Amino acid sequence: MTEPEQLSGGAYLRLVLLGAAIGIPAALVAALFLAFVHDLEHWLWTDLPDALGHSAPPWYLVVGLPVAGAALVVVARLFLPGDGGHSPLEGIKGGPVPPKNAAGIALAAVATLAFGGVLGPEAPLIALGAVVGTVVIPFVRLNEQETAVMSTAGSFSAISALFGGPLVAGVLLLEGGIGLGASLIPVLLPGFVAAAVGYLVIIGFGDWGGLDVPGLAVPSLPPYEGPHVRDMFLAAALGVVTAVLISAIRLVGLRVRDRGEARLGVPALLIGGGLAVGVLAQLADVLGANSQDVLFSGQASVPSVIAEDSAKIVLILLAAKGLAYAVCLGCGFRGGPVFPAIFLGVALATFAVIGLDASPTWAIAAGAAAGTTAMTRLLLSSMIFAALLVGLAGPAAIPAAVIASATAWLTVTALDKRSAAPGPARPGTGS
Repeated sequence: MTEPEQLSGGAYLRLVLLGAAIGIPAALVAALFLAFVHDLEHWLWTDLPDALGHSAPPWYLVVGLPVAGAALVVVARLFLPGDGGHSPLEGIKGGPVPPKNAAGIALAAVATLAFGGVLGPEAPLIALGAVVGTVVIPFVRLNEQETAVMSTAGSFSAISALFGGPLVAGVLLLEGGIGLGASLIPVLLPGFVAAAVGYLVIIGFGDWGGLDVPGLAVPSLPPYEGPHVRDMFLAAALGVVTAVLISAIRLVGLRVRDRGEARLGVPALLIGGGLAVGVLAQLADVLGANSQDVLFSGQASVPSVIAEDSAKIVLILLAAKGLAYAVCLGCGFRGGPVFPAIFLGVALATFAVIGLDASPTWAIAAGAAAGTTAMTRLLLSSMIFAALLVGLAGPAAIPAAVIASATAWLTVTALDKRSAAPGPARPGTGS
């Protein structure tokens, strides 16, 4: 995001009002997208196996559905405008998105998320929200900066539907443009208004009960009684280990993308990546883990991994999920990079729960913060994600999340300098 020019007077008030108008349709698009992905995922992985006479997905679906999803991503990327959105290796990006790109972004994301790809929904939601913001441009005369403001407003509202309100969306995009300081506030204000108005679609108002969008908080967590000195040291160690793991995964993804696309081309790389993800999930199932915990973004699997009492199973999940994550990052799937990183951070923290009787609430807060920071290089957003996941059970665990996030950031920054590999783009830095 380039430094904003001065926005003032009646033109700026118009942008704020347009932001309020954009908020509701952007939130509706986000809610409908999430609902469609959820319903399709349930049909593919629950209803279809049941119709075939299986209580759980059989091996041929575990291996075959990610391949089918990869084929649909190929269609979206090669035959629809916009390349299916940007690569998850580029991080979380904002900015104007032409409406003609919406179909390709939606298809590539649905084919990745519902068919078992190890990526999250945050990046396509930001892009689709930006599309809603750009749709107003033909009807209202806007300059280049005003167009960017409207796109950001749509992204704010859409991402609020996923993260439980305007706060996370605001911090996420504010932190991405933090170098602009107070001059960024006029650009973000229409977005905050859009997010607040749009979030009413989710929570409801008056006689309207809202939409049924799942929250982020992990249910049934025991209250964390702390903080404890040991937990602070464990959080620091967790931040370092998580950063090393996520950096290695990202490096593998970069090398797969750079070498694979040149040698194999996009279709072969994607189909091969889908097959690899399915095989990894089935192998984990054979070794005793749940294939469904290897597939998908990992958001729904956080409660199951934190409740696991076998270090062997956690290690299998960690290895299989990490490799599948690297494959999806590098082979051309489309989605966001945040939730798989959260799962991996929590899985690493689970070893402390099993071996050292650490609090599972502490583990989720510290693991989520470390994983998010290691992948996005964002600190404030990572801490808020962690706070949302533990909810009312874990306010006292937030200091540990801060320590884990800080050590993860320091470690990943040092590793980036050592390897001279560029980090992912911050929110708001491109389209």
